[in-house]
Amino acid sequence: MEILFDEIPSLDLADFTAGNPEKKAEFVRKLGEAYQNIGFVAIKNHGLSKALQDRLYSSITTFFSLPDAVKAQYEKPEIGYQRGYTGKGKEHAKGRNTGDLKEFYHVGQDLGDIPNADPIKAEYPENCWPQELPQFKDDALEAYRTLENAGRQMLRAIALNLGLKEEYFEEKVVHGNSILRQIHYFPIENPDEVPADAVRAAEHGDINLITLLMGASADGLQVLRRDGKWIPITALPDQLVVNVGDMLERLTNKKLKSTIHRVVNPPREKMHTSRYSIPFFMHPRSEMDLSCLESCITDASPKQFPDITAGEFLEERLRELGLRK
Repeated sequence: MEILFDEIPSLDLADFTAGNPEKKAEFVRKLGEAYQNIGFVAIKNHGLSKALQDRLYSSITTFFSLPDAVKAQYEKPEIGYQRGYTGKGKEHAKGRNTGDLKEFYHVGQDLGDIPNADPIKAEYPENCWPQELPQFKDDALEAYRTLENAGRQMLRAIALNLGLKEEYFEEKVVHGNSILRQIHYFPIENPDEVPADAVRAAEHGDINLITLLMGASADGLQVLRRDGKWIPITALPDQLVVNVGDMLERLTNKKLKSTIHRVVNPPREKMHTSRYSIPFFMHPRSEMDLSCLESCITDASPKQFPDITAGEFLEERLRELGLRK
């Protein structure tokens, strides 16, 4: 039976990790229920401290206040903007041509964390660090590793809910192609000067397996409920919002829902204000097979997607978003 949530469910990751079998099983059950219905949960005890979040937000506020010409020095279009800065309006949602009202900065795997013997190391570009923010590198990499670890725990719970071995995703995400994205939804001093259909982030599903989002600096995030109603989402200071991405929906033949979400524009009188947000997009290794799990294919739910690898799917989506030519 489908449940229509008025707000996203809140769960405690410690229930899964602390070693209590009953609490662990209940966490897995509730997580599966949420992901089969709304595709989002709020998680506490994830390991990311408020102090680190505050330092990151301070750094990105400083970076995005720099002149556009300075920020452009860190732009890497030749790698599909997968590291460093992406300028205003350059990304658009799938199926749209109007750019979103945002700019962002990407941090990926630290190559120093990957053994030379792992061939995946050759696939990733070096991170790009703004010289104007000496503390940013250490803070961003600490947040990256913390969120990656929390994401691994979430995927273990997801595996159990799907009837798979708890370690199913482990080898698929070790040194995965995950991205920490620092976003600035920039002020619009004159709303009449932007396209009428321009929004901070048009409705979309995330590309990856799961997304872990720390609390944003302002409201605006909404998710589309199954009955067509948009539900506002706000993470509490001690929570991460964790949602299903398109890769996981594809793997599970839509058993788990990659819910459409968006970031709406503020009221006209607040369009001159900024909004900052820091999601962690958890990707697997490029060779992961995203073919629908046999256990998720039934007579009632026949296979809905052709076979594809994670790397192939990512390239396809980056072209659809206007980041790859």
